[in-house]
Amino acid sequence: MTQKEKYIWYASYGSNILEKRFLCYIQGGQPDGSPKVYDGCSDKSLPIDKEEIYINSELYFAKHSNQWNGGVCFIRTNFEPQQQTLGRMYLITKEQFADIVKQETNSEQSPNINFESAITDGSLTFAAGSWYGNIIYLGTQCEFPIFTFTHQDNITPTTKPSENYLKLIIRGIQETYEHLDTNEIVDYLISKVGVQGNYSRQELVTIIEN
Repeated sequence: MTQKEKYIWYASYGSNILEKRFLCYIQGGQPDGSPKVYDGCSDKSLPIDKEEIYINSELYFAKHSNQWNGGVCFIRTNFEPQQQTLGRMYLITKEQFADIVKQETNSEQSPNINFESAITDGSLTFAAGSWYGNIIYLGTQCEFPIFTFTHQDNITPTTKPSENYLKLIIRGIQETYEHLDTNEIVDYLISKVGVQGNYSRQELVTIIEN
């Protein structure tokens, strides 16, 4: 198998944009602030590259995570040029991607993902009803395909995320997008469904600066 056949980009848009947290999915361990210990991938090799990515789909918060005591991130299945979700992508193997999906979906075994079908159709629902059972193809970068995952539907009702969950996402944004200042991060978050109407600008500023 050539490198081009072996590697893909995994595009994250929630808590995994914080590299230290994401690496717990690769190497195993307990992320800061989380009660959960992750097994990691069978191949614990670090990503061979990482880049920022702007995803043309709306970020929103839904469901209720007992781990985070509130809603968690999803992106909508309809893509629109005017929408822009801040993400970070990691160049990993296909097998690592499957192992990450296993951990995200709390499955007993890693799914057998048909990446070619996901590319051809634009998406692939491999676990109907699972929170993150829908793989989305986002194009290519440096000749490697880019994939992310979300729910197969646009979930309603939406849910307020906890302050601790937002802090994690904010740390990831600050790490990935160093040029963004506090007001720009507030502008990005305050319009998101789940945040809008549940947090004021000042509350978001306080979360960011503390």
